[in-house]
Amino acid sequence: MQRIRLRYTKRGRLRFTSHRDFQRAFERALRRAEVPMAYSAGFTPHPKVSYANAAPTGTGSEAEYLEIQLTEARDPERLRGLLDGSLPPGLDVIDAVEAHTSNLAERLQASVWEIRLEGVDPDEAERAAAAFLVAETVQVERMTKNGLRTFDARGAVARLEALTAPVDRPGDPACAILRLVVRHLTPAVRPDDVLSGLRATADLAPPVPAAVTRLAQGLLDEESGTVTDPLAPDREAALAAPPTAAGLTAAMAPEGSA
Repeated sequence: MQRIRLRYTKRGRLRFTSHRDFQRAFERALRRAEVPMAYSAGFTPHPKVSYANAAPTGTGSEAEYLEIQLTEARDPERLRGLLDGSLPPGLDVIDAVEAHTSNLAERLQASVWEIRLEGVDPDEAERAAAAFLVAETVQVERMTKNGLRTFDARGAVARLEALTAPVDRPGDPACAILRLVVRHLTPAVRPDDVLSGLRATADLAPPVPAAVTRLAQGLLDEESGTVTDPLAPDREAALAAPPTAAGLTAAMAPEGSA
């Protein structure tokens, strides 16, 4: 049994794809690419796919992760290309590694988010970020399936900075960018919760809905506030491990095989 870990994106209009919609599209891609999937037991077998910490519907992402289990060994990069070609543009498979470690989900400790605020002056965004960071707690409300819930949005934010978006043409309206690192806690704090917190602490209210993109997720370095590649341990383990029979089989597979 071989396990492959994939990194994929949600770009452009595909950011509005729900997690369930992506699951259906990905399972179709597995069939089109003729991937030798392992299946669960029971009356309704389904492909063994593990999804990890999917981004909310409506947000873009450059760093979504999943793991699949195969019954036959395949070269990860060839498999990546076949799956990428079987998905619509915007749902792009951009990385693949063979799993040599356990607990990928536990390495997804934090996310790097970018929030684009059209019509907001960068100086105003910088003042709002500073006010948010000096607050000990920032209570926000969000409607959940169990009703209205109040929680602290400040404790999850490891880093927050305001940047100036480049201007394409003279006369374009001001645009600020917030770059933030958010820990994955319970309850989960989402970028829109941070925006609610900025409204509460600094009266920051963008005139149009913000465009939100996840840039990365992985292990959090608390000292620097940076997020590292969660697939790096698998790459390092692959370099250190001796060749296996499965690896030799994958390497010798004919070009274009799934």
